[in-house]
Amino acid sequence: MFVVAFLVWSSSLGGCHGRATGKHWSKNRVASATHSSKKGKAHSHGGGHNGNRRGGASKTKPPSTKPKQDVPPSLPPQKGGGGFKGGHSSMFNVLNFGARGDGVTDDTKAFQDTWKASCKVAASTFIVPSNYVFLLSPISFSGPYCQPDIIFQLDGTIIAPTDFKVWGKGLLQWLQFTKLIGLTIQGHGVIDGRGSERSELVGKVPSIKPTALRFYGSFNVTVTGIKIQNSPQCHLKFDNCIGVFVHNFSVSSPGDSLNTDGIHLQNSKDVLIHSTTLSCGDDCISIQTGCSNGGLGFVQGVLFSNIQVSEVKIPIVIDQFYCDKVKCSNQTAAVALSGINYERIRGTYTVKPVHFACSDNLPCTDISLTAIELKPLQELYHLYGAFCWQTFGELRTPTVPPIDCLHIGKPSSNQIQYDFDSC
Repeated sequence: MFVVAFLVWSSSLGGCHGRATGKHWSKNRVASATHSSKKGKAHSHGGGHNGNRRGGASKTKPPSTKPKQDVPPSLPPQKGGGGFKGGHSSMFNVLNFGARGDGVTDDTKAFQDTWKASCKVAASTFIVPSNYVFLLSPISFSGPYCQPDIIFQLDGTIIAPTDFKVWGKGLLQWLQFTKLIGLTIQGHGVIDGRGSERSELVGKVPSIKPTALRFYGSFNVTVTGIKIQNSPQCHLKFDNCIGVFVHNFSVSSPGDSLNTDGIHLQNSKDVLIHSTTLSCGDDCISIQTGCSNGGLGFVQGVLFSNIQVSEVKIPIVIDQFYCDKVKCSNQTAAVALSGINYERIRGTYTVKPVHFACSDNLPCTDISLTAIELKPLQELYHLYGAFCWQTFGELRTPTVPPIDCLHIGKPSSNQIQYDFDSC
């Protein structure tokens, strides 16, 4: 299944704005949506109407983020080295820094040493070669003093440890890139969080549910070609980043895994995601303000476009009563949602085609639906019709099935809550 989708997103915390998404994912997961919990989280999620908040999309100009070349720029030889033997010294291969790549030996130190060398050279290439499996403990590839435009060429496989002692307590991420400029992660490799192999341990030690790959405080980040699978929690996360470009990227996790978001956006702007394949245990694209005091701020200007779905529970979802906890209390505050556009979304669903559950205090506004064609799998599941609550907008074309619950126009009184979260 192929999807090309453009999502333009903006989320507030001090006026953060964002743009993003395109995706394609498979059974029993959501195709497109945005929702927000009491922590201010806006998700792409399917199903659920539990106890806090969600939203979804509008057109704006494309972001300035541009894809980088797959081939690293050629530079004059640098002193020092550690790259391929006899090769250009701007190439830094982890095997030349002691990595074994046997899937058993912990290669964390070799990766750290490789990063220290490549960090010093502008437009250098950090090489994780194919046909090797590298076991890595939690690691951070950090700036801010690294040179710009580093390429992380991932063609091999990186796997996470299954021993919970390696993770410690309260760890939130496994592979992290922080405070970098112009970083590109590319290749045909795999990042395997081995979440399903650690499911019993995760149940005993809830703290060891880290994000597989996280970017923090970085500018002009590109992720392309690689695959992330079986993360214990989010697969790919961008936090406080400006200029994010994700394409030809895939995520795979079991359908029954919990809170394994495909791509998570937080306090970021100028995000473009397209040509991705997301098979997620939970939200395939999620948006969050990032503050524990949540339920404030806004998400506006988001586009979900050209999405093909297959056997998805609820393809189009806005749920401002979303909650990812076992017990949740109703909240009166909400993330304000406006300018959410859904266009050319096609495929099959197993529960209901559309679920719009918006706040009484802050109704969803300017929601538009264009060229929606969703067909049920009647022979397998009990089906429901489209659901709308406090959702205002327009049907720009007839939809299949008919979505007649949307309120046309605007609410009589709607004060968008622009208060910023206090972090």
